[in-house]
Amino acid sequence: MDTEGKRKLKMEKEEQTRETPQSHVLVFPFPIQGHINPMFQLSKHLASKGLKVTLIATSSIARTMRAPQASSVHIETIFDGFKEGEKASNPSEFIKTYDRTVPKSLAELIEKHAGSPHPVKCVIYDSVTPWIFDVARSSGVYGASFFTQSCAATGLYYHKIQGALKVPLEEPAVSLPAYPELEANDLPSFVNGPGSYQAVYDMAFSQLSNVDEVDWLLWNTFTELEDEIVNWMASKWTIMPIGPAIPSMFLDNRLEDDKDYGVNLFKPNSDACMKWLDSKEPSSVIYVSFGSLAALGEDQMAELAWGLKRSNNNFLWVVRELEQKKLPPNFVEEVSEENGLVVTWSPQLQVLAHKSVGCFMTHCGWNSTLEALSLGVPMVAMPQWTDQPTNAKFVTDVWRVGVRVKVDQNGIVTREEIEKCIREVMEGETGKEMRRNSEKWKELARIAVDKGGSSDKNIEEFVSKLVSKSSNAFKER
Repeated sequence: MDTEGKRKLKMEKEEQTRETPQSHVLVFPFPIQGHINPMFQLSKHLASKGLKVTLIATSSIARTMRAPQASSVHIETIFDGFKEGEKASNPSEFIKTYDRTVPKSLAELIEKHAGSPHPVKCVIYDSVTPWIFDVARSSGVYGASFFTQSCAATGLYYHKIQGALKVPLEEPAVSLPAYPELEANDLPSFVNGPGSYQAVYDMAFSQLSNVDEVDWLLWNTFTELEDEIVNWMASKWTIMPIGPAIPSMFLDNRLEDDKDYGVNLFKPNSDACMKWLDSKEPSSVIYVSFGSLAALGEDQMAELAWGLKRSNNNFLWVVRELEQKKLPPNFVEEVSEENGLVVTWSPQLQVLAHKSVGCFMTHCGWNSTLEALSLGVPMVAMPQWTDQPTNAKFVTDVWRVGVRVKVDQNGIVTREEIEKCIREVMEGETGKEMRRNSEKWKELARIAVDKGGSSDKNIEEFVSKLVSKSSNAFKER
């Protein structure tokens, strides 16, 4: 952005700040990276509109949460039942302790600000913790639920709750309002039951427990991306798609110096990644990452490793430190001398935006999917669980920006299948069509968040309605 552009942006921001009273909003993500990122990004947008915004961190991640030193968003820590760095023995224990401890901690934080010049007016909370709305209500403030998944995935949870979606499917495919035909492997994994993750399953389905009462429903998506499903959901609830919630530099450039999410639980190997990518030809690299939670079995890791090698393409593969022991012996050393780089974490947005990246092999977590769409990178979809199969369905059959791997009779994706899918995206006419479609969605994502776009209008409407509401209106109703 040139000097004149920065000057105009600064004047616009100052004008908004003068016109908008500093209503105070708490933004409270569930403490995992994939939920923190979009909610912190929303926080930055709300602060740019003149709101006072406080992002809530919890004690269990306070030590590892690397936040920017200069930010328009304040960060405060509350106790979640665990000391800094202390870990639960399993997800169920963490969720149980978290749900028991946080209501008191949050209520105390709201009370602490009650006597300040900027008392809390609204809590924007992660949709997987719907009970936070009850804390907000009992504290006399508004509540907004923020969904970090697609409208498509949420709608399928709703259909399951309502009994319209029965599993196992009675037919090879199911037809639902506003959806393409869906086969069993296109449904969120929890539609089939909790498996070993009862607590996580309960969280997934609890998101819709009080949607009829909540003051605002915000979504990290954009209307054009899921237009039919957004329209169907809007016929039931007042929803506000405000995404893609990714740093401004990669979309509209309206937030000055907004180059990354800014809050990291993992330390990326940034210099190594970018230096390596700089040495590669345009569109020659397969970027491979399965996010912060997915864990592949040792057999699957081996098939993926050899499939990448067989493709004869350059590849940058993110394998978290605890997962690296599953790699074939000497694999990292062998590929580092040839065409591969394995790192423990990466600056994903910068990687996807790099000219040398031609394909993203992904688990189809919603953040990763939105990032690839927003940066125009075609995908090889290898979904694992939760909403990822549904995201993969839309990647391949609705947005037409990728291919999806097929699993064998043992539930494994073979090296031959991985090689075939990579070649389909990286080579030939099909790959060219995917790249053209990816560029189309990239432009539509930019338009949505730019001034006057669908998501920008929804953020403006949210701010306007929040500011105009009386501080006592909630208590009076």
